[in-house]
Amino acid sequence: MLKQNLQQKLLQKLSPQQIQFIKLLQVPTVSLDARIKEELEENPALEDLSLTNMTEPEEQYPDRDPDEDTYNSDDDNGEYDEFNIDDYLQDDSVNDYGSRYDQNGDDEEDRKEMPIAIQNSFFENLQAQLDLVPLSDKDFRIGQQIIGSLDDDGYLRRPIMSLTDDLAFSQNVMAEDEEVEEMLKVIQSFDPPGVGARSLQECLLIQLRRKDVTDPIIKKAILVVENYLEEFTRKHYDKLEKALNLNSNELRGVVNEILKLNPKPGDSNEVNTKQHQVIPDFHITNNDGTLILTLNAKNAPELRVSRSYQEMFEHYDKASQRDKKLKEAVQFVKQKLDSAKWFIDAIKQRQQTLLKTMNAIMHYQYDFFLTGDEKNLKPMILKDIADRIGMDISTVSRVANSKYVQTEYGTFLLKSFFSEAIQTESGEEVSNKEVKKILEECIGGEDKRHPLADEKLTEILKERGYNIARRTVAKYREQMNIPVARLRKEL
Repeated sequence: MLKQNLQQKLLQKLSPQQIQFIKLLQVPTVSLDARIKEELEENPALEDLSLTNMTEPEEQYPDRDPDEDTYNSDDDNGEYDEFNIDDYLQDDSVNDYGSRYDQNGDDEEDRKEMPIAIQNSFFENLQAQLDLVPLSDKDFRIGQQIIGSLDDDGYLRRPIMSLTDDLAFSQNVMAEDEEVEEMLKVIQSFDPPGVGARSLQECLLIQLRRKDVTDPIIKKAILVVENYLEEFTRKHYDKLEKALNLNSNELRGVVNEILKLNPKPGDSNEVNTKQHQVIPDFHITNNDGTLILTLNAKNAPELRVSRSYQEMFEHYDKASQRDKKLKEAVQFVKQKLDSAKWFIDAIKQRQQTLLKTMNAIMHYQYDFFLTGDEKNLKPMILKDIADRIGMDISTVSRVANSKYVQTEYGTFLLKSFFSEAIQTESGEEVSNKEVKKILEECIGGEDKRHPLADEKLTEILKERGYNIARRTVAKYREQMNIPVARLRKEL
């Protein structure tokens, strides 16, 4: 049985201007200049005032009556020497913000990546080495298949049988498993050492066997990796000493030799493309105990709407009242002018939001910015700052997750100033960063032969007045990427 219901829903939809602002708010300072240049190229109605002042004399725009300009209403052709609308209408009409952001804000901007320098990749280096080996056509194609099957760590994770099948179906090369195995040994002789291994154990053994195998330390290291790798990774050094009949000094030499090896040879020639130059968005200086906050000048470009475009719109708008054919031109110019105004407003709103947010953070954490001591950091969550500045938590989050502040004690991501509260025995609320700092100091000063277990760290904190559970200590230790006590043990 069908039923008809009338329902009323309240939906919140972001305007193109709001989406424009949100996207600009997330852009870090290092990328803002490129984003502005992109907008200047796309929108001829937008101008960079600093560049305009360098290239254009002020009298280029004298006060005049628009009716006295070059437009002639009696001209049947309706042409303008200084501007041909057809040059712009072909492609640019789709670049106004109204159409750019109407698909849930999913535009090309989010998918763009920073360009990186051209260099040989890990796989290209292996291919170059394969090219130098005298091989038959069949073996060469098998070698190419093996290289193409390696993962980013340099390991061959697929069974030999699967490679044989791939060669038969995709390359029309009928090869036996033994032939693939032989070519794999050739690949394993390439640099970086350890490449083409099928397991961590094989990777380490390939590297060790390239060393001087007559050296007693190397011999013992090979024996450890072949037969006692699990005990080694778990740092059960006492078992290794008994099994190999070694004293602590000999075992230390063996362990150090193994630790020199590269467990992920595929990473050795790769550049971390995720690293970007950090340019601070804010600067905080200490002027005799008074903190002064300034916004990086790169965040405050001198933009304006083009005067020539504004005048052009006035001319076309008047002309379109007499000539209906010019309505399309008027609409195009108006879109470009509106887009330029929206972009300038979004940039200004970005500056105001950044300063407002950072100013609230600076005053909330005033003692820290005066001293640089992490123990002076107060517990602070996003809501604390959002309430102070009267903005949404999501706005504060966007600022905190992507912006940096430079102080005399270093450059910090704003996100690092936010932390949960922990109550001491005296009832005082302190930042969990204070607890993490104490944990870091305790672990840094421990005897590495007998590292402090989480239970012992919990006791130390309780002695200092921090009543927290052992599982909380473990959580903080993991957040700081510090392994458990057994794995911190050294000989």
